[in-house]
Amino acid sequence: MTLRVYNTLTRTKEPFETVEPGRVGMYLCGPTVYKPAHIGHMVGPVIFDTIKR
Repeated sequence: MTLRVYNTLTRTKEPFETVEPGRVGMYLCGPTVYKPAHIGHMVGPVIFDTIKR
């Protein structure tokens, strides 16, 4: 089964292809904190951690 992802630029589903066969990389930029910390700052890291697992 091939994993397909939606490309918002072309509005089509495309096969997911890695640069290095058998290895997937992921990058998450940290939050831009300009006010006191709150629980919302953890949304991104928690979602990406869940996807990684």
